[in-house]
Amino acid sequence: MKKILGYFAGGVAAGILISLGGGVFLSAEERTVGAIFFSTALLCICMLGFNLYTGKICYFPFAACREKLCELLAGLFGNVVATLGCGYLISLALPAAGEAAKTLCDGKLDGQKWWQTLLRAFFCGMLVYLSVEIYRKHRTPVGIVFCIPTFILSGYEHSIADFFYFGAARALSGRSLLFLLTVILGNSAGGIILPLLTRAAGKKD
Repeated sequence: MKKILGYFAGGVAAGILISLGGGVFLSAEERTVGAIFFSTALLCICMLGFNLYTGKICYFPFAACREKLCELLAGLFGNVVATLGCGYLISLALPAAGEAAKTLCDGKLDGQKWWQTLLRAFFCGMLVYLSVEIYRKHRTPVGIVFCIPTFILSGYEHSIADFFYFGAARALSGRSLLFLLTVILGNSAGGIILPLLTRAAGKKD
């Protein structure tokens, strides 16, 4: 139980950082500037070793066990709790950010078919993996600084960031939860495809 609480706490910490990045994106006048500064969130998560689902899922297939599953799910739960809570609080502190979140979330729900959401999440998952793997192997922020703005400016979907946006928009519903579950699925598939191909190609970690 102590370990699970630790995984959950790490997930909450990661969710708070993603929320801070999302708050910058919602508040920035220029979308490109917001996307660049959003990458601060993942950089801090990697440097401090917090538990972000989209970064952890990439490595789960190669170390699958009960404990790793608990880490993954407890971290995801922490991510969700923190982003929804922080989204609500940030919308109170910065009403303009809340309004921007509403516009953003309406566009996500009304402007995409389910399979488009899945594909957008899939490509986001690949870019998150590249960010984390480059940092893990080379201890450089280059992958994060370039890959994170790339997925944001491309319109790809990041599940944990989306939980923050829907929290800030106060727009949780059955429809939005189905959307978010689709994004989690797409992020998961995209996050593991490149590691699987790397193993299949005989490349070492």
